[in-house]
Amino acid sequence: MESETAFFWTTRWPRSYVSFVGHRIVRFLGALHALGAFALISFGVLISKFGVARAVIYPVALAQIARSGLRLLPMILFLAIALGLVIIGQTVSLLSRVGATEFLGTVMATVVVRELGPLLTALIVLSWAGTANVVELGTARALGEIEALEVMGIDPIHYLVVPRMIGMGLAVFALTIYLILGALVSGYVWAFLQDVPLTPGEYVRQLATSVRWIDFVVLGLKTFLFGMSIAVVTCYHGLARMLRLEEVSNATVRAVAQTVVVCMLIDALFILIYLVA
Repeated sequence: MESETAFFWTTRWPRSYVSFVGHRIVRFLGALHALGAFALISFGVLISKFGVARAVIYPVALAQIARSGLRLLPMILFLAIALGLVIIGQTVSLLSRVGATEFLGTVMATVVVRELGPLLTALIVLSWAGTANVVELGTARALGEIEALEVMGIDPIHYLVVPRMIGMGLAVFALTIYLILGALVSGYVWAFLQDVPLTPGEYVRQLATSVRWIDFVVLGLKTFLFGMSIAVVTCYHGLARMLRLEEVSNATVRAVAQTVVVCMLIDALFILIYLVA
């Protein structure tokens, strides 16, 4: 056994494996550096030019809120009903075995408010509006429209990225509130249909005692950062370099993958905040 273990650790990997892993790490670090620089530039423009050209920027931001938020409201409400059914359906069967159905409200508050609500909303906005950002901006860059804006003296970051950051941040926040409220209400309805001995007053009391003040603060910060991250990453892949039209689809796939990673890192950061608090 010892000889086999020693053989495993002393055996050299084929050069192709080492090159592949090294190439991937270098590409990841390079993409992280470029994405971080673009994010800093975007936040810098957002802060330094917040009140500049309001008559132009605000209508664009409102249009982004409508596209990223209002149009997705029916889908979010459907997911809220489904989420309440899935969580309550599984939880009732589990807690009924140990006679602890009185913790249904606590489970709903912990799972939906802290984790599933914000993450599901961010993924829905990413799949709908985030991918549209890459396609629109990548196509505009391929057709030379971004250079035309620069020739006219218009900052593309201020005109194209900042309204999306504001609009998608507010949209994710608002949609998350609707998803959480819908899931909590539908969760009790499904529990009532399964004859769970839980009154509405007791259910609300469990929710109120399970949610702390830090939950509201973290929920607002997390959802707004999710939306802004979706906007920054997708806009970066649409504007970072000149794309041929046939490359737009590959850029969209990379943008979705990197946005999911960024959102999970943000979520992990707030989990640490919960543990510390």
